[in-house]
Amino acid sequence: MSSEGPITPAARLKRADARLNERALLDAAAALFVSAGVNVPVRDIALKAGVGTATIYRHFPTRADLIGAVYRHQVEACAQAGPALLASSPSPYLALGGWIELFVDFLVTKHGLAAAMQSDKPSFASLHVSFLDRLLPVCAELIRAAVEAGELQPDVEAFELMYAVGNLCIGAGPDPRYDARRVVKRLIAGLRLPSE
Repeated sequence: MSSEGPITPAARLKRADARLNERALLDAAAALFVSAGVNVPVRDIALKAGVGTATIYRHFPTRADLIGAVYRHQVEACAQAGPALLASSPSPYLALGGWIELFVDFLVTKHGLAAAMQSDKPSFASLHVSFLDRLLPVCAELIRAAVEAGELQPDVEAFELMYAVGNLCIGAGPDPRYDARRVVKRLIAGLRLPSE
């Protein structure tokens, strides 16, 4: 029991609503950061999320707080997708491929945040480290499962794969002649062992 007394059903509902509002805000901000940049007006984010601007400022007092939260939210969604894909996909190789597609989506969004993230704001300093700490083990587990199933070359390393995918995504931009997703799919296809 908390020092403030028991938590009532109404308080639980309010907390659940606050979490849903925050998730809606982060999803809306992420989408708008990609399409309009990190300086998109707060009112546009609020409109897309279906909340008032005061709700955004209550959750994220500064734009830096919002940018950092969007980044962490996307990292966590990508991390949680790995085990879910492994459990639901017909094969570990297909789970890895599905996860890499989500990772590419994240990286394309992250590049939209890149200019803001490279500022000297202290709140951004630890984000890249937490990104690696959270996602490397997920990628390594997917690779291990695909290798054990005999679907993937045994010398694939998680860091190398994520680094290679990241470099392929750097080219993702306004030039329609370059499709990072298509190029990454070719990379992943090249790592698959031929079936007997």
